[in-house]
Amino acid sequence: MLVDNPKQRLFLALLPPPALQEQVTAIKQQFAEQFASQAALRSPPHITLVPPFEWPSSDLPALTGSLEAFARRQTPVSIQLSGFGAFAPRVIFIHVVPSPELQRLQAQAHHHMGILLNQKETTAQARPFVPHMTVAFRDLTPAHFRAAWPQFKTRFFQSSFTASALTLLLHDGKRWQVFAQFSMGE
Repeated sequence: MLVDNPKQRLFLALLPPPALQEQVTAIKQQFAEQFASQAALRSPPHITLVPPFEWPSSDLPALTGSLEAFARRQTPVSIQLSGFGAFAPRVIFIHVVPSPELQRLQAQAHHHMGILLNQKETTAQARPFVPHMTVAFRDLTPAHFRAAWPQFKTRFFQSSFTASALTLLLHDGKRWQVFAQFSMGE
């Protein structure tokens, strides 16, 4: 699964359970078929905690060891999904209801990765955290966005789950794959 490269592209996320992943993937597939937007299918459904970063291939054991220790110090987080949202004109997502626990986990994950990456502040930290689960982006044209958004802005979607693991995803050159999972809590 590793790319033959001195550095790997990775990101840290929360993944929903398999049954919910299937539901969300079906929505992504609908976007691919009806609105020619397939980019979201290149990763499993997820809530990004730390956006993509590069890490030396030779030092991946140090990263996974550090994230394993970090995850053990965290507690599982209740996640509520409610309806759809958008970052017009290119992104449509399932809305994740913000909670203090999720905000805290994301802030701590950013801080932890910032230390590991020797960064004082990442660009993503400068932006507010808007938890979401993307179903269409990047290749969703503004015209297709205008066609899709009226259908989704009032569409019902409700679900919940407990996120009990952090997931490290790795880009294999074509898509994002689960590289490692770290259970939260002792």
